[in-house]
Amino acid sequence: MVRENLYESVQVYYETSDSCFEGDKQLNFFELFYVLSGKGAHIVNGNKIQFKKNELFLLTPNDRHSFEVDEFCEFLVIRFGQNYVAEFQWKSIDQMECVLFHASHLSESILKNPEDNEAVASLMQYLLRILQRDNLYKEDLIRHLVNAIIVIAARNLSIIRPQRMQENVDEKILEMIDYIQAHIHKPDMLKLEVMADKFGVSKTYIGAYFRRQAGESLQQYISAYRIRLIEHRLRFSNKRITEIAEEFGFADESHVNKFFKRHTGVRLKSYRTKNRV
Repeated sequence: MVRENLYESVQVYYETSDSCFEGDKQLNFFELFYVLSGKGAHIVNGNKIQFKKNELFLLTPNDRHSFEVDEFCEFLVIRFGQNYVAEFQWKSIDQMECVLFHASHLSESILKNPEDNEAVASLMQYLLRILQRDNLYKEDLIRHLVNAIIVIAARNLSIIRPQRMQENVDEKILEMIDYIQAHIHKPDMLKLEVMADKFGVSKTYIGAYFRRQAGESLQQYISAYRIRLIEHRLRFSNKRITEIAEEFGFADESHVNKFFKRHTGVRLKSYRTKNRV
């Protein structure tokens, strides 16, 4: 496995299937890659997802990925470090790196809004033209276009956050969400008393505080996020049910099945049979 490093705050480049598929790689930065043409499969952290033209994918630090190509492919790749998103003064999106990290463990195209899909297609074509010419203010134009694409990506990723969350929430809530997603595989780390101690909030108050800010209970959010990830495993990976149970800290297959059916109405095998990509 090759570990790739980033030596600039932002890198943008054009790649084809002949030069960018070198087997399993691990990143230490964020990477957005846009499919200009072609199709194939993208393997991320053991999940295999088909890709096609006009799809946008986000890789986060420490993700492992490789490709299988069905035909000639063209990509526009944007790489940027955590410091870039942390230091930039985003007007409306606090903790931008937290929003981007919400994509961890998810591998499908992040464009969910049809209007955003059209906007990104136009931005990527313009970005490609800028790259191929020696334009005046070339570097400034590239950074402005990259920033616009990052904001659109973050807006689409926001569906992973509680839908009723207030726009201007306390920074502590964003930290809690980031913590939950980072420790979703460790139920003991998500117990009420553990989180209350971690964030300096009393055990009797933390639930009400989260509900008021996020629009749903702490347990509802944890369960919904865990369900989303389990669904993702069932659709895109070859993991056995027992392996999924172990990954998310369930005692056994029976335990994870009861949890999944209580929230979705179906058992894991039934969901996989119906929704397997």
